[in-house]
Amino acid sequence: METFTQNLDFFLTFMNEGGMVMWSLFTLNLLLWYGLGWRYVTLSRGTSGNVRRLIEKHEMPGSQRAISGMLDQAVVDALGAYHEAKSKGLHVREFIDDALFEYTIVIKQYGILVRTIVVLAPLVGLLGTVIGMIETFDALQSSSMFAQGDSIAGGISKALFTTELGLVVAVPGLILGRALDKKQERFAVNFEQITDIICTKDSDENQA
Repeated sequence: METFTQNLDFFLTFMNEGGMVMWSLFTLNLLLWYGLGWRYVTLSRGTSGNVRRLIEKHEMPGSQRAISGMLDQAVVDALGAYHEAKSKGLHVREFIDDALFEYTIVIKQYGILVRTIVVLAPLVGLLGTVIGMIETFDALQSSSMFAQGDSIAGGISKALFTTELGLVVAVPGLILGRALDKKQERFAVNFEQITDIICTKDSDENQA
């Protein structure tokens, strides 16, 4: 318990020395990793296999195939919308698009938040550096605190730390965010394929 208290005191002292900029970067970091974590868990719930094969398996009479991921569930919902539209004599594509719309929303969730923080964090860090540099030179002008070169270097080094921290927040978010965006794009393509395949099947049946 004593060790925890000491670490907490050190953390609070460290953060307070950087002022509001440090707390802003800390908050952005928490939001970034929450968004990345949510997107990773959501976009990892995929289903391996070809979309056409998934549709064929779920179309088999008496199919009791277990649903193993978001793409699998999307196929089931799209087929359900297809059969509902057929039974009511309505436009098939619109029903399928409506069924897949919620999945399109899910794969995009927190994407804008992650991209915004990746852009914003270095700018906030730079702001902290500018503020720190102004304070350093104000102190140099108004007192003998920075009479020695080492003290000036120490003040500038401390001011530059917020820029470094801003980059530490942004770079992992940029790399992981791009990888997750690629997964999102693959899901979007798969959803389009589901719609196209089912609608093509419907057109072939009507022609027959």
